[in-house]
Amino acid sequence: MPADRLGAMPTAIASEPVHVIGASGRSGAVLVRALLARGIAVFPVVRDPRRWQAVAPPPHPLLAPPLLADLTDGFALRRALGGASRIVSTAHARTTPWLLAEAPATARLVLLGSTRRYTRWLDTHGEGVLRGETAFVGSGRPGVMLHPTMIFGAQGEDNVRRLAALLRRLPVVPLPGGGRALVQPIHQDDLSACILSALDVPWTEPATLVVAGAAPVRYADFVRAIATAAGLPPPRIVPVPAGLLMALAPLASRLPGLRRVSAAEIRRLTEDKAFDIAPMLATLGVKPMSLREGLCRTFAPHG
Repeated sequence: MPADRLGAMPTAIASEPVHVIGASGRSGAVLVRALLARGIAVFPVVRDPRRWQAVAPPPHPLLAPPLLADLTDGFALRRALGGASRIVSTAHARTTPWLLAEAPATARLVLLGSTRRYTRWLDTHGEGVLRGETAFVGSGRPGVMLHPTMIFGAQGEDNVRRLAALLRRLPVVPLPGGGRALVQPIHQDDLSACILSALDVPWTEPATLVVAGAAPVRYADFVRAIATAAGLPPPRIVPVPAGLLMALAPLASRLPGLRRVSAAEIRRLTEDKAFDIAPMLATLGVKPMSLREGLCRTFAPHG
């Protein structure tokens, strides 16, 4: 039975190990630990052994030595995936065609995409996800491409934590339309739970599935919730036309401690990013935590 929360998953011994592509990335590193906690053997597939050493869990009898492969190197990737029966790729979805070309034909696949593919203003990231999805669906390979919304809660993520850092410096927060657009971020633990559950689904053909947080919230309320969780005073939110913010964005990057915000990022703040999670609940059995709980985990002293 799928678990509704990563921490609630019972320990189980699985007969099939999992090859994790991108194991040294944020989502990949968290997933490796989650798999080991369930008693599942892991073969981490990484490009940079030094980066893997920096994030790898302590030695574990079910954790194999890292397999080195650049996804653009067909020979190395084919060698790394030799004999794989279950493959999770947390690499960018644009790499899907390379993976499909080298993965064993019998392997079940769980791939990470992004809801960026649904934006009205496709950028390089979104176009790459869309191409990867098209390649996967056209391959006929059994498995699923999960499209997560904004991911937060992993060590080193720069979505929620970057906003918190900005709130410590800015007396006001200018938002297009006052932050009325909807967002539905998903906590890293819930994303890992979705991946683990997807590994147990007997996919017979390629599928796609959006995975998102419990409920959409206005972006302004998202910002306020971050401030509360980070122990900061409620921010003053000022409505500003998106066009003006896009024109001023290059100037803001010159201020100390402020990262450059692109015009594309500002434009995306004007569109709703809300999704129906009924298919996620029905297929994966994962009930995502509330935004409040996710932010409390993110800013917990040990987080």
